[in-house]
Amino acid sequence: MAARIADLLAEKGGDVVTVGDTATIAEVVALLTRHRIGAVVVVDDGDLPLGIVSERDVVQALAHDGTDVLATPVTAVMGTDVPACTPKARVDDVAALMTQGRHRHVPVVVGGTLLGIVSVGDVVRSRIEDLSETAEQLRAYVAGGY
Repeated sequence: MAARIADLLAEKGGDVVTVGDTATIAEVVALLTRHRIGAVVVVDDGDLPLGIVSERDVVQALAHDGTDVLATPVTAVMGTDVPACTPKARVDDVAALMTQGRHRHVPVVVGGTLLGIVSVGDVVRSRIEDLSETAEQLRAYVAGGY
């Protein structure tokens, strides 16, 4: 049962695809495609997280500005009001944060150091596992005649 973000990261790993703040949107598209992911974290020279660029950000920029936007620096389209969490955060709390703010990705940060990233898919998978475990415990309880 992954009650904390640390548990979730222990299961999925802490690898995070990042891109420097001088990268172009075309470089981000290449990273998203190569790694088959939905977002990358934008970092400065010291690897401090500055924001996130998602597939949605890229598509909206393309729709608004056309293909010329591919040469634009990533900082022009990245989201900067992205909430972060710590490994001690409860998965349920992060799920609520994602739902309320309509965020699909939440970086896991301690003291400015990026430790991982949690996607809405990770949170949903964790909650389904928790519910399945609870259902199994209830079945065992009922079958035991209690």
